[in-house]
Amino acid sequence: MCGCSSGLWNYLMSYVMEEGDSVEGLASRFGVSMDSIEAANGIDGPGNVTAGEVYYIPLDSVPGEPYHLEEEIPPTPTPEPSVVEPLEGSKENHKDHLPYGWILGSIGAGFFLIICCVLVFAFSKFSFCCAHTRGNLEKDCDGKISHKFHILGRSSFCCASDKSTVCSKTRDWRPNNGESSNRHISIHTAVGTDVFEMDKPVIFTYEEILYSTDGFSDSNLLGHGTYGSVYYGILRDQEVAIKRMTATKTKEFMAEMKVLCKVHHTNLVELIGYAASDDELFLIYECAQKGSLRSHLHDPHNKGNTSLSWNVRVQIALDAARGLEYIHEHTKAHYVHRDIKTSNILLDSAFRAKISDFGLAKLVGKTGDVEASATKVVGTFGYLAPEYLSNGLATRKSDVYAFGVVLFELISGKEAITQTDGMALKNSERRSLASVMLAALRNSPNSMSMTSLKECIDPSLMDLYPHDCVHKMAMLAKQCVDEDPILRLDMKQVVITLSQILLSSVEWEATLAGNSQVFSGLVQGR
Repeated sequence: MCGCSSGLWNYLMSYVMEEGDSVEGLASRFGVSMDSIEAANGIDGPGNVTAGEVYYIPLDSVPGEPYHLEEEIPPTPTPEPSVVEPLEGSKENHKDHLPYGWILGSIGAGFFLIICCVLVFAFSKFSFCCAHTRGNLEKDCDGKISHKFHILGRSSFCCASDKSTVCSKTRDWRPNNGESSNRHISIHTAVGTDVFEMDKPVIFTYEEILYSTDGFSDSNLLGHGTYGSVYYGILRDQEVAIKRMTATKTKEFMAEMKVLCKVHHTNLVELIGYAASDDELFLIYECAQKGSLRSHLHDPHNKGNTSLSWNVRVQIALDAARGLEYIHEHTKAHYVHRDIKTSNILLDSAFRAKISDFGLAKLVGKTGDVEASATKVVGTFGYLAPEYLSNGLATRKSDVYAFGVVLFELISGKEAITQTDGMALKNSERRSLASVMLAALRNSPNSMSMTSLKECIDPSLMDLYPHDCVHKMAMLAKQCVDEDPILRLDMKQVVITLSQILLSSVEWEATLAGNSQVFSGLVQGR
């Protein structure tokens, strides 16, 4: 769990619920309370658990030792009076004598325990406020900003103030005394219930968004996404990217919020907060300084970018694969992205990749892709899997197909839909990049005989690449775009293969400096 924890436990152990398991059984098995398990997982009742899901077991110490809540202070044991032989002639006096020492000691111990309870309660209250960031960023009537937060190391905001009053001149989009429109009420109700099970993003005011983007000036425009424009801004000395959407895109707005408030990974773009006006919705993300992968692959020089080296391309592919693997395999609820493409893969200042734009993401079944429900076909042509086009079944394998197209783009530098040369523009033909690359691979059986594949490799690489690694990546992409989804690889297999290709590519680059033997030893020593 990210951010500050409101629980009193020190450890969280992940546990996959099996058939026959229950909250009561887990509590008995691990020596914890049922209430703590329900609180850690947001369970309404002990019966609301599902086999196959990952649940967290809160532990106060290492597994095996008994668990005690800090607030459950054991009662002070009543000491047994010591047996002392009375002196002769003093038996009557001994019966009347009271153990004043024990009484005074018990009173002192009780007073000390009361002080400890007060301190524990105060600390728990502070942790609760820190974890449940309400972020109601509002202004006082004199225009001063009253919201306070800390900027964490991972470009996120925490510890927002909990003010509930709003100045009349602040353009707050939340409902006030039932006078707002139904659209406002529906948005706020969804935001306040099941969206933020783990973390609550900061709510910014429209004025702040307007000021940070210089009135949405063209100079701050970063690009156009699937459902809105993206602007560069600075909020409280923090570089951010702000997606501007019309109020009609409430469904996509809520879908992206639901996903990004529950999943956190270094290769997924981080949601910082949101805002709204009467007509528009805004999502605020961490800023990716180098923009999208698409802008670096397709005609980069006209966009002010330099072409990417081979090793950087492989690293970008591996980063994106890890982010996609995370939402497919390792989240409590599994997701499909449904819009994987180079424009939705963003690069930070070190050219490390992050997947963005989760407005089309959907939950999938936990026991297999067959449980995914048929939906309206959405996405971008050139990246859509054949079975998704035919029956609208969104599965993890349809994401794998789109990622295979991205790999072909990294190799060729061409777009997902290519324009073939013709005698005239009207005679030119539009073909998918996947079909072009697959045709080249049929005539390039291995890295020693890849004449056809060489013709498709990005000319900006200027033959500065290891031929065997390029062929391996092309074959990996071929497996990802197989027409039969069953034969496609899982993202975890893609991550393993790309890791091997990256190691080989780095070692190849080291040989250019004449240090191959030393570098090979370092790689083997890892």
